[in-house]
Amino acid sequence: MAERVALALDEVRPALVADGGDVELVEIRADEVLLRLTGACRHCPMAPSTLVDFVAERIRLYAPEITRVLRVN
Repeated sequence: MAERVALALDEVRPALVADGGDVELVEIRADEVLLRLTGACRHCPMAPSTLVDFVAERIRLYAPEITRVLRVN
């Protein structure tokens, strides 16, 4: 599953980097993924939407068993 989550993050990363940000995989726990947004994404007011609508959607496409994608600082 970690490889599939990494593939999903690699797919969204260029869009985040284009806006001055990035995403780090912190941990995978059973059906949860913990992520850290970095760079400009860290303090962006759109970060919650970016995480849920963009990143989590892509992760679930690659790993449908993931039910929660959480942001950590």
